[in-house]
Amino acid sequence: QVQLEESGGGSVQAGGSLRLTCTASGRAFDDYAMAWFRQRPGIEREFVSAISGSGGNTNYRDSVKGRFTISRDNAKKTVYLQMSNLKPEDTAVYYCAADQGPGYSSQLWHYDYWGQGIQVTVSS
Repeated sequence: QVQLEESGGGSVQAGGSLRLTCTASGRAFDDYAMAWFRQRPGIEREFVSAISGSGGNTNYRDSVKGRFTISRDNAKKTVYLQMSNLKPEDTAVYYCAADQGPGYSSQLWHYDYWGQGIQVTVSS
């Protein structure tokens, strides 16, 4: 069992930066691939980025490539999402998710555990 808690959200102007943090409880954190998803108003939850258990492999949706960076610190049981050059269309509730398996899937159904989500608002 893994419990996830997001922090670091908030409001920022377009072009600004935020870093989201997801802290996990439970053992064997490095056995889990981790991901960030988001849910924008009126849109289904969508993949943002994922990272393998070792941190050696990452995956991003096209619209955030070059602007967002995912990383993890297994000793701290934490995964980060550094978001730069934010755009109003990045406004969403961001969710941290854990997948007890190999890989770093972009598919929502792969993920077994979810955080409660945190709001990110980007104003123009």
